[in-house]
Amino acid sequence: MSEKTGLQVSFVTINEDHLGQRIDNFLITHLKGVPKSAVYRILRKGEVRVNKKRIKPVYKLQLDDVVRIPPIKVAEREEFVPKKLDKVKQLEDAILFEDKYLIVINKPSGMAVHGGSGLSYGLIEALRVLRPDERSLELVHRLDRDTSGCLLIAKRRSVLTALHEQLREKTMEKNYWALVTGQWDSSVKNVTEGLRKNTLKSGERVVRVDNTEGKPSHTRFKVLERFNACSLVQASPVTGRTHQIRVHTQCKGHAIACDDKYGDQGFDESMRKIGLNRLFLHAHDLSFYHPKNETTMRVEAPLDSALKNCILKLRDAKA
Repeated sequence: MSEKTGLQVSFVTINEDHLGQRIDNFLITHLKGVPKSAVYRILRKGEVRVNKKRIKPVYKLQLDDVVRIPPIKVAEREEFVPKKLDKVKQLEDAILFEDKYLIVINKPSGMAVHGGSGLSYGLIEALRVLRPDERSLELVHRLDRDTSGCLLIAKRRSVLTALHEQLREKTMEKNYWALVTGQWDSSVKNVTEGLRKNTLKSGERVVRVDNTEGKPSHTRFKVLERFNACSLVQASPVTGRTHQIRVHTQCKGHAIACDDKYGDQGFDESMRKIGLNRLFLHAHDLSFYHPKNETTMRVEAPLDSALKNCILKLRDAKA
């Protein structure tokens, strides 16, 4: 994508990365910091043109289209993501793999993947500050705020589309490690309870098992290690529902350690006594087909010190 900028107007020439993308979605991504309402206003007024012609928001971009973008104020990213913030700087060290097409990062527990719901910024906004020349950074998938581990970010729209296709076709493999209460039965290898989102009176969203109206869901499980009163399991989600692993473990009577929504209070207290103060759910490894290099990649995220120390203490107690 090439871009010429004048005093008044900028012109963008479309390459294969944006081929087939709707013009409204292209502008929302390209003009980060501009409200969606402003994007649709300049489209409606005909200020955005493609090959000198007015277009509708649903127009799909073609190769070598020249998009005229009127002067419009873009909020500086630094206004809401401070460059010197320690958490932002630490993300640089959390990158597990990076090339010109994508990034795999070991997301810290406690950091949301994007801003919203009272948060001024999340991991994707912080990455855009760290990589200001990357205009198309987008999340390929999500992790809950308190979950750590492998998170995949695309640098190009064509890569994002290809990776989303792998998620739909279930050819991308994601393995999580979870510490759960009790002794997981090794014969329970598949959990397929349907899941339904519910909104409580307080506005909090929770997910419940509902095999009648819930969405079909599937997680594979394998025991990795057993301790005195808990088990370390590998959870491999086949579908990607909200809180899927957390609810699938809970419904089998094995809540994840320090889960503030679906946890077991007594188990959580015992875990806090040995120093665990975060959800023990970690996206341990990720395998996918690299859309550009045409190779199968496997990336592994090391456990943070809180999870490592917890396991060491559990092993000591068992010995």
